[in-house]
Amino acid sequence: MRKGEQTRQEIIRKAAPIFNQKGYDGAALSDLMRATGLEKGGIYRHFSSKEALAAEAFDYAWQATFDSRIHDLDTISNTVDRLKLFVANFVERRGVIPGGCPLLNTAIDTDDGNPILRERARKALRGWRSYLISMIRRGIKLREIRSRVDEKKLATLIISSLEGAIMLCRLERNEDPLHAIQVHLNNYLQTEVRVPSK
Repeated sequence: MRKGEQTRQEIIRKAAPIFNQKGYDGAALSDLMRATGLEKGGIYRHFSSKEALAAEAFDYAWQATFDSRIHDLDTISNTVDRLKLFVANFVERRGVIPGGCPLLNTAIDTDDGNPILRERARKALRGWRSYLISMIRRGIKLREIRSRVDEKKLATLIISSLEGAIMLCRLERNEDPLHAIQVHLNNYLQTEVRVPSK
């Protein structure tokens, strides 16, 4: 990797937590300069605008977060157990990027504007949902998941439950909602989704 590209990647890495914690409007150029150790010109030599940097910082933050959620899934053979590990990873492997879930933060931050960041968040959500749908379809094909399960609805249920629990945890400043939803999802996956053993 060339030095210019290394610098660019380092800027993204250092900017990601700032945007994730403060939002697009709250992330001041002075914050970015302090974090990167660069002057305004040094940052804008690599990015055409603050919005361009924020978009790449979101992509970086989301990829790191998503990677932590799928950690070790390939070591689990049964699809239902893989879904349970996905839920456990969501609950236990948070904080990869300071500030919480980049998807939730960006979705809320861009609700009233910033179409570029909003589209990045929508793309991330589509990718996450597609990943789960693909896993669920495979489980149905392997007869590990009941054939009557609607893969799109189950993927949406998992995502909505986990993200909603995160919001409650942040508002209430405790982890109880997240642990409660983990127990609920595990029970649901076990009793309603898994093909009963004979």
